[in-house]
Amino acid sequence: MDKVALWGRFKGRLIHDADTGFSLDTSRLSFDDDYLSRMEPLMTRAMESMAALERGAIANPDEDRMVGHYWLRSPQLAPTDDIRTAITTTVSRVKKFAADVHAGVIAPKPGATFSHLLVVGIGGSALGPQFVNQALNSIADPMTISFFDNTDPDGMAKVLYSVPSLERTLVVVISKSGGTKETRNGQLIAKAAFQAAGLDFKSHFVAVTGEGSELDVTARTEGWLARFPMWDWVGGLTSECSAVGLLPFALQGFCVDTFLAGAAAMDSMTRRSSIRENPAAMLALSWYHCGCGKGNKDMVVLPYKDRLELFSRYLQQLVMESLGKELDLSGAVVNQGLAVYGNKGSTDQHAYVQQLRDGLHNFFAVFIEVLRDRSPRTQATTALSKLHPEHFEVENGITSGDYLAGFLLGTRAALFEKDRESVTVTVPEVSERTVGMLIALFERAVGLYASLVNINAYHQPGVEAGKKAAAQVLALQERVVSFIRKARRSVGLEEIANGIGSPEDVEMVFKIVRRLAANERLEVESGASLFDDRYHCA
Repeated sequence: MDKVALWGRFKGRLIHDADTGFSLDTSRLSFDDDYLSRMEPLMTRAMESMAALERGAIANPDEDRMVGHYWLRSPQLAPTDDIRTAITTTVSRVKKFAADVHAGVIAPKPGATFSHLLVVGIGGSALGPQFVNQALNSIADPMTISFFDNTDPDGMAKVLYSVPSLERTLVVVISKSGGTKETRNGQLIAKAAFQAAGLDFKSHFVAVTGEGSELDVTARTEGWLARFPMWDWVGGLTSECSAVGLLPFALQGFCVDTFLAGAAAMDSMTRRSSIRENPAAMLALSWYHCGCGKGNKDMVVLPYKDRLELFSRYLQQLVMESLGKELDLSGAVVNQGLAVYGNKGSTDQHAYVQQLRDGLHNFFAVFIEVLRDRSPRTQATTALSKLHPEHFEVENGITSGDYLAGFLLGTRAALFEKDRESVTVTVPEVSERTVGMLIALFERAVGLYASLVNINAYHQPGVEAGKKAAAQVLALQERVVSFIRKARRSVGLEEIANGIGSPEDVEMVFKIVRRLAANERLEVESGASLFDDRYHCA
């Protein structure tokens, strides 16, 4: 396509919102108007399904659950007074709690203030806060932040060693069910660290959890500092606008109201009945077009801004956990999904763009363009405030930001030359408002796409299957250790497996005892090979 024709397609396809400065460009996709006309009835039904969800329709019949993360930024749309009140009350409590922490009203001890935040959570209880922190943090924030987002002891030790002052650290433990083992383990290790330092942990700990959950009971029984709610109608991967995201958000000094307003503004845009003017509808149709409605191509997310580096990780959970389904709504096996990966520009120029342009044609790209070179949150916050990198010329008339923009536009053009398709999302800057918009855009695109391919985006049976399998491994480990302890002598792999009545699990036994021995919890007598080693209690 020549540049004149491409310019015409660009003008015809661009969705631009003057109030927010947001734009969505699908001109580098090869579909035509006939595609949009053919898909319009299907998309109209998808939009009707989403409207029904917003009115309170049951999304998960087997769990009898609604899906209400859209109400979090527009409580007036919630289907009951109780839900509306719960949302507004929680937002008010979050803002007041953060203000009291910053003012020293809530403090670790008289005359001191909390200056560091440790968030304990996993999946949606960590990815959202991590992404938002990376996008918005500045040296002027009243609290720094770190995360326990896994059950890796080495990772938690690394975080604890880097905490500036445990005495001035506030711990927020996030788990809807309260039974998530990774989070529970982090909670116990954090508690032990405070006790080892001679600190009263309960005056440092806050819970975000479901009412009556295991975590809720623990926080009440132990007398934690505060508890904030999670509701069954908010999934973990869409919880950033709930207390899950808002509490860390507010404690870091970010503006909650602006963030929620940005998400609400995008929700409003993505309720437009005209598909060609609805950015979420067009984004979902783009995914459908590129992957033939079956996820045949991966989505490579390329944000050309350091602050958005974690956006692809955040989207991995939101998109892949929502869309990776074995069965459709009728029970047919479809094995749907949409793989997501990405880094940031222009780092990608020196990583995998070579393959994107010249290698396997198994992807489409989503470029995230930010017009303003410098975030408003970094303005005049340090002794270097007189240095304005966005104006500094590295060459005559050229700034480093000009180079970044050039790499984005150049990569987009280079991919298009090789028939590699892409979508470009443009925001004016990285701020509380635009971060809220980006989160809301992809949340709604995921919901619409799921309807297009006839799957339930709000149910994750595969996640539960992994948890159950892990529990079985740990139960097997208990039997293995018990057998070795009772044997009071060195025993081999087959003897252990037979002794616990699970000869078919000998490989799992091998994996278990090898790790226990590496951590000095078992002693090993070397045999002729790994499989001949014998084990006894340390």
